Formats: sequence, structure tokens, C-alpha cells
Amino acid sequence: MAWTEADRNALREAIVLGASKVRYADGREVTYRSLEEMRSILRQIEDELAGRRDERTSVVAHLRW
Repeated sequence: MAWTEADRNALREAIVLGASKVRYADGREVTYRSLEEMRSILRQIEDELAGRRDERTSVVAHLRW
């Protein structure tokens, strides 16, 4: 899913107000379990909007014996 500035602003506002439910611009309504979960999602949104990506890389090897 592609996040938008409006999504970021809606989540920030909910955090500031102490609300656990966020209605996004596309009509989705999400109830978060905790403030920490909301902060984690906000960091992901901000990273995506800034063009940063998770730098972890996974390597999978298949061996046939």
C-alpha cells in the first residue's frame, strides 16, 4: 500500500489526541492496539514518504542432495 501525506497527518493527529482509531482519506478505519503500534506505523509511513527503505536483505538458498 502506498501511504500519503494525508495518511501521515491523520495518524499524527490521532496520536496527539490520544485516540486509537484513525479514519484515513480513502475511507479505511483502523483501530490500533497501542500507542507503540501507532508510532511504529508512523515511522514506516515517514520512511516510505522520505524514500527510505528497510535495508535488510534476505538470502535464500536451495540445496539439492
